[in-house]
Amino acid sequence: MGFSTRQIHAGVEPDAETGSILTPIYQSTTFVQPSVDEYLSKGYSYSRSGNPTVRALERKLAVLEEGFDCTCYATGMAAIQVVMQACLNAGDHAIVSDVAYGGTYRLSTKVFARFGVEFSFVNTADAAEVEAAVKPNTGLILTETPANPNLKLTDIQAISEIARARNIPHAVDNTFLTPFYQRPLELGADISIHSTTKYFDGHNATVGGAVIAATEELDEAIRFIQNASGVIMSPWVAWLTLQGIKTLSIRMERQSANALAIAEFLEAHPKVSQVAYPGLPSFAQHDLARRQAAGFGAMLWFEVQGGVSAGKRLMDSVRLCTLAENLGSVETLVTHPVTMTHADVEKAERERVGISDGLVRLSVGLEDVEDLIDDLDQALEHV
Repeated sequence: MGFSTRQIHAGVEPDAETGSILTPIYQSTTFVQPSVDEYLSKGYSYSRSGNPTVRALERKLAVLEEGFDCTCYATGMAAIQVVMQACLNAGDHAIVSDVAYGGTYRLSTKVFARFGVEFSFVNTADAAEVEAAVKPNTGLILTETPANPNLKLTDIQAISEIARARNIPHAVDNTFLTPFYQRPLELGADISIHSTTKYFDGHNATVGGAVIAATEELDEAIRFIQNASGVIMSPWVAWLTLQGIKTLSIRMERQSANALAIAEFLEAHPKVSQVAYPGLPSFAQHDLARRQAAGFGAMLWFEVQGGVSAGKRLMDSVRLCTLAENLGSVETLVTHPVTMTHADVEKAERERVGISDGLVRLSVGLEDVEDLIDDLDQALEHV
């Protein structure tokens, strides 16, 4: 079956009791057992360890990412945390993309580092740098591609080959492109991670996360941490995400087309000094974007002439685009990473990896693209 068919039907069946076409919300802490000898005969005992509504979403995402299985979490950061806990011990070393979501950087440097885990933030766009950074105690390579916020790409296949040759799990944060456009496991990665808050939900309604493992062994290790730590997704969030994901492919296609049109408009505007969108031929890694993924996504960034103060005036002047700290929704959102998503990353580190103070990140939505361009055009008049 094609992707659009699977995103609607995979993992779900009509309710056996009532025939309901939608998976019911099993808002229950515990599940009654027929007898001691038949404990878990129906598959569920306590919702921290498994819930039928959440399980339907996990089955669907495993199919879409073509993995062995999936586990779902309270947030995207909970998903990242569990992957680190499943793969790393005190004294281990991890390689992380030098450009990554600020929360990943914070979790690494402010939490796991306290327990003796060492991190190297490496330019994963260069496979040679990744290979040189590997140590005897490296237990995880975590890449984010496209990276948040500057969209730097990592060659998933190249890094996966390095990881596999040394028996190191390679986890990829696939939030920006989703399995509709990019499937890391097909390219050799061991784990695909998502903030389901973003494109899977698509409507600014929930926060959640998901981890899809390529093998039974990895899935069991991850599932053990999920149960032990209790960072589970709620049935209500799973149910809402199940509804949002049915339109993922249609939304991604429209949002990506809008993003390309806006990127082309901005690239030609005299007050814009720089634009980055993987679909533009001017994007430094355009060839890799075309080779690795089936589409370019709906994220872009740009800088306006006049630096930080000009960028702030633009963000304060938009009327249709919304200044907010999220991405992937049907509404177009504009974000200033330095003061919002990446505020916890030290200035020197931001500058080292190319996250400038004037960078404006745009998550393009489903509005009529002409209206979005008109809004950006009038906002640029205030710059």
